[in-house]
Amino acid sequence: MTSAKEIENIIKSLKAKEPYGHDGITTNILKISAPFISSPLSDIFNRSMLSGIFPTRLKYATIKPVLKNGDKKSVANYRPISILPSFSKILEKIIYVRLMNHLETNNILAAEQFGFRTSSSTAQASFNFINSILNEFQKKNNVGGIFFDLQKVFDCVNHDIVLN
Repeated sequence: MTSAKEIENIIKSLKAKEPYGHDGITTNILKISAPFISSPLSDIFNRSMLSGIFPTRLKYATIKPVLKNGDKKSVANYRPISILPSFSKILEKIIYVRLMNHLETNNILAAEQFGFRTSSSTAQASFNFINSILNEFQKKNNVGGIFFDLQKVFDCVNHDIVLN
């Protein structure tokens, strides 16, 4: 269950210049109104989590193309991003905190999982990787590697399978 205080803290943590969704509610409006809306939001969000239903209106997104790199005239160099309503971001954060707590409490994530974890980074993953190679070299073992360029991996995914 979430509380009004947790919702207020989440609203405070939102970046002031974060883009806002189709509802037109900016982060600044949320921050100003937080003391007044946090209690009703906690009731709505608790009902959502208990029922297992994410409110349909919070699923609507404005899709904007963002240049990855390269020629600005080539459509292939853009990736779509979804700008969600501010309330959706709050509910997602509540769910994220609970999900991560469950995964960490029950030791479900592999130690090698560095993405999207607190006290973890790509720098730490790189250090572990290089350290394991150096340890094998010290033991006079051979080390081999296979590397994949996943830069445009999503472009290669069969989207019909993903949607199904």
